Amino acid sequence: MGATSIATASAVRPTVPATTPRLSLQCETIGPDTTTIRSLDWDRSRFDIEFGLRNGTTYNSFLVRGERTALIDSSHLKFESTWLPLLQGQINPRAIDHLIVSHTEPDHSGLIGHLIDLNPELEIVGSKVALQFLENQVHRPFKSRAVKSGDELDLGTNPGSGVVHRFEFLSAPNLHWPDTIFSFDHGTGILYTCDAFGLHYCSEDVFDVNPGAIAPDFRFYYECLMGPNARSVLQALKRMDGLPAITTIAVGHGPLLRHHLGTWIDDYRSWSSQRSTAESYAAVCYLSQVGFCDRLSQAIARGIGKAGAAVQLVDLRATDAQELSALIGEAAAVVVPTWPVGSDAELQASVGTLLAALKPKQWVGCYDAFSGDDEPIDTVAGQLRALGQPAAFEPLRIRQVPSAEDYQRCEEAGTDLGQLLTKARTIAAMKSLDGDLDKALGRLSGGLYVVTARQGEGEQRLSGAMVASWVSQASFTPPGLTVAVAKDRAIEALMQVGDRFVLNVLGDDNHQELLRHFLKRFPPGADRFAGVNVLEGAAAGGPVLADALAFLGCRVVQRLEGPDHWIIYAEVEQGNVSDTEAATAVHHRKVGNHY
Repeated sequence: MGATSIATASAVRPTVPATTPRLSLQCETIGPDTTTIRSLDWDRSRFDIEFGLRNGTTYNSFLVRGERTALIDSSHLKFESTWLPLLQGQINPRAIDHLIVSHTEPDHSGLIGHLIDLNPELEIVGSKVALQFLENQVHRPFKSRAVKSGDELDLGTNPGSGVVHRFEFLSAPNLHWPDTIFSFDHGTGILYTCDAFGLHYCSEDVFDVNPGAIAPDFRFYYECLMGPNARSVLQALKRMDGLPAITTIAVGHGPLLRHHLGTWIDDYRSWSSQRSTAESYAAVCYLSQVGFCDRLSQAIARGIGKAGAAVQLVDLRATDAQELSALIGEAAAVVVPTWPVGSDAELQASVGTLLAALKPKQWVGCYDAFSGDDEPIDTVAGQLRALGQPAAFEPLRIRQVPSAEDYQRCEEAGTDLGQLLTKARTIAAMKSLDGDLDKALGRLSGGLYVVTARQGEGEQRLSGAMVASWVSQASFTPPGLTVAVAKDRAIEALMQVGDRFVLNVLGDDNHQELLRHFLKRFPPGADRFAGVNVLEGAAAGGPVLADALAFLGCRVVQRLEGPDHWIIYAEVEQGNVSDTEAATAVHHRKVGNHY
């Protein structure tokens, strides 16, 4: 199979018909003695609050029957009334010998307590960290077996097929929780990876039969959840390389990967290698299962990655002292959460190790974990200031259950930090361009525009704006255009396939004030439209600038990836012009190595 990435291709995302049921189930055979139960959540629009979904999602679990039987993962609690009866139609829960827990995030473990009630003798198999987390989730005793890389679980030979189902486990911490394990069935060649290699895409296709349709979601999922752990991804891929031939990757979300398996693995390897080449990285620390710490840390890490900087998520609870000291000491920047007041001795030791490992001139930042009993953020920030560390950004204060705007603020703070870390590299790249070529490239002119976008309502509302000059009409029928968007632009997250935005065309006679406003550097989370006259409701994608010469309401159809920009192709759905006699403002550059 070729190594060309299909996830950089783009396709129109199909819309789910309004008549599709909100929740449904599938039960399909995927291999000898192996069945998947897929919980289809058609209309879920957000995963947590910071991760927008455009095609719903699925929660996949698996039943494998040898001489003994294993269930791999459960489902979301919202499927309690349907998933459990379907499982009981397949097998008496008391006949399930083992429950393999890939990791304990509630969307995969929401029904574990119910399974224990149905079968108190059920042995739960998982990483040591997963079993610790599970104790705090199910609040009832259970039989357990802790496993790590190289450990095995032999289900024996299925008497009907003659297949020996022997499971080998691979530790895969931080993909994307610290408790994750992969499970490989030597009898079928199926690798069960839970979140890794997954995607939020709901359809009745059990397998990856339409790679073009799912590729944008596959990439978006990687960028949001796996990219911040690129080093951990590469470690997991090394462990996978030691396995016999893999026939299928049975993911926890979306279609199972079988028909284009080599390409998906190559994509993960390529993307993660690119992210890990930088010598310097930012260590973003978090505390698993403390408030909203893990999700907030992921938003910060995602922002750092958007700026092209390397990032490593570090769980202060699950990382041993020696590794923690090395990760912190070698980082160019360190971001820490607020930790619980009166932390247990083990966590206090980890915090002490972290503070002792900080080095002079490391950028540092801190954010509220919002657990309800954490140290005031000013106390933590004061400890860091006392060590003489330069501040990466102002403390990120979370004063309520985090909203979409809070997650956006965290991501933008991460992007600011990432730009600090890549500043020298950016300057070097600008200087490396041949002088004559630089001047010639600068003679490419463009108009001046402001792209605006807004999604959601209330606490889930997100908005953004940016000045653009790399805009061009790209098609007549249907009318379409392209916009180049730098990868580290905050608005890029609001311009995924299927999203809508507004292109505001600036006039030659009155563009200066708008240009000055939108070119200034906004602090993380700032309202880009404060003090600007806007027309609400004039276009579906976002605010229309009242002083713009014209506006075009657009819907994203395709995204083409470039080295440092996304090329967004969008169909134009609506538009209007305020002055048919006025001219568009034009941007003339002298050099081609920056805007």
